[in-house]
Amino acid sequence: MNHDEVLATFDAQMRRNARPDGPGARVDRTDTTTRQTGGESGWNGVLWSGLDAESADPVIAEQVEHFTGLGLEFEWKLYAHDLPHDLPQRLLAAGFTAEPQEALMVAEADRQSTAATPPEGITLREVTDEAGVDLMAVVHDQAFGTDGSRIRRQLLKQLTEAPETVVAVVAMAGDVPVSSARVEFVPGTDFAGLWGGGTVAAWRGRGIFRTLVAYRARIAAERGYRYLQVDASDQSRPILARLGFAQLSTTTPYVYQPKS
Repeated sequence: MNHDEVLATFDAQMRRNARPDGPGARVDRTDTTTRQTGGESGWNGVLWSGLDAESADPVIAEQVEHFTGLGLEFEWKLYAHDLPHDLPQRLLAAGFTAEPQEALMVAEADRQSTAATPPEGITLREVTDEAGVDLMAVVHDQAFGTDGSRIRRQLLKQLTEAPETVVAVVAMAGDVPVSSARVEFVPGTDFAGLWGGGTVAAWRGRGIFRTLVAYRARIAAERGYRYLQVDASDQSRPILARLGFAQLSTTTPYVYQPKS
């Protein structure tokens, strides 16, 4: 895998020419930005920018005006290779807050192990309805310690209105959900995105995370997707590296909250 070529393809397909990530979302493209407006229940933010020292500040101000005019918090999804080099400082000066950095990691789908045999005592359940989404929300809250209500609403909307774009799975220990994840598909691209992989603390280190990667890799390969893409936390990055994922860049969410 040529890392530079794959990164360029990722930037073109998944950022510059991004499509809406769910029902009701809208993507707007200009010469300098690609942004999505997803409304109160969706993701809002800047996916790609092509800026220089002269254009950066006016474009940043334009995005702030757009989203705050709608009363929406939004994210500027900044990658390490984005220009200008001082864009992080410009975003901070404009009132954004940086969240933890993640690693952009990619692997070839057909080279991943697809042996999705769960550890003893664990069964995998594909999520198809509201009850399954509720189980995933329980895992999210416990695994990440954050409010998963927005993700819950977004996933339920996807499963209802565009089920072909997502497959979600929850790992059960008896009747208790202990891990969950989803894979999202963008037709016409080479990339399937692995999202939301998390395991509650008491069940970590038993191979559940690897099983869910294999489960989703099999589905992505069967659907003809060439690459698997993950925004990996420090916790999942070493596991993915052992599974053959390569780090192509880093990505940092810069979040802007409308002033009340």
